[in-house]
Amino acid sequence: MTEHPTAPETPAHTPLRSVLYMPSSNERALEKAKSLPCDGLILDLEDAVAPDAKPAAREAAAAAVASGEYGRRTVTIRVNGLGTEWHDADLAAAAQAGPAGVVVPKVGSAAEVRALVAALEKAGAPDHTRLWAMVETPQAILDVREIAAASDRLAVLVMGTNDLVKELYAEHVPGRVPLLTSLSLSLLAARAAGVAILDGVYNDVKDADGFLAECRQGRELGFDGKTLIHPGQVEGANTAFAPSPEAVEDARGVLQAWEDGRGSGVVTYRGKMVENLHVESATRTLRIHEAITALQ
Repeated sequence: MTEHPTAPETPAHTPLRSVLYMPSSNERALEKAKSLPCDGLILDLEDAVAPDAKPAAREAAAAAVASGEYGRRTVTIRVNGLGTEWHDADLAAAAQAGPAGVVVPKVGSAAEVRALVAALEKAGAPDHTRLWAMVETPQAILDVREIAAASDRLAVLVMGTNDLVKELYAEHVPGRVPLLTSLSLSLLAARAAGVAILDGVYNDVKDADGFLAECRQGRELGFDGKTLIHPGQVEGANTAFAPSPEAVEDARGVLQAWEDGRGSGVVTYRGKMVENLHVESATRTLRIHEAITALQ
């Protein structure tokens, strides 16, 4: 007779369906972000900020984090990359501000991850401030398994798809065939290491249909959410990366059937056999749904 063990406990889920880049040099953007329904924010000190505005942007990002005015959103700071003239000061200021994460572009190796973690800890980063590593070069893709597993402080991989397209001499095309190998390898690495992973941005903010199609693809591949460049993309990402009402209903049905079938041998739900792996998936679906509901 088949035994039906209780579904395993899983860690609390932090929704990251929609993670919006916001230029830290733009005071109005930082203010607007307080009212947006995104799950997370990346207060940017890198691409979105002109060189002469970077010191002021650094101060503004640190002040925004310290303000506590962003509610339950996961607030992070993206620093300038290793080797730039701003990196050290950015990293120190971000560590001291204590956001949920410090996002570092173009992380290329496990050694770099360990060096970044050491620098964060030296600068006094609190325990809750995690490293988010951007994967956006061919070398990073080839080493992504080692990058993802390099430190317990690394919590999220962020795909830098624009840079990947450039470095691969590829093109932005519907369906992203040139990127599928890179996306899949990164997903495998994230899941093996037990870290979250965010899909890259969609560049054409006026192409709603293309954006939604890419969100669906990212969800189907297994991404936890998507990085965004415009507030108008938030709603679509939130919907795409959340369990549908039908999925929630099915998850509850699977768990109820599992509970009702204890000791009976074979368990079925709507004519399909239910095994422990289905129970684990259903449990995860409900954890995600409950975490999203709590945000609202």
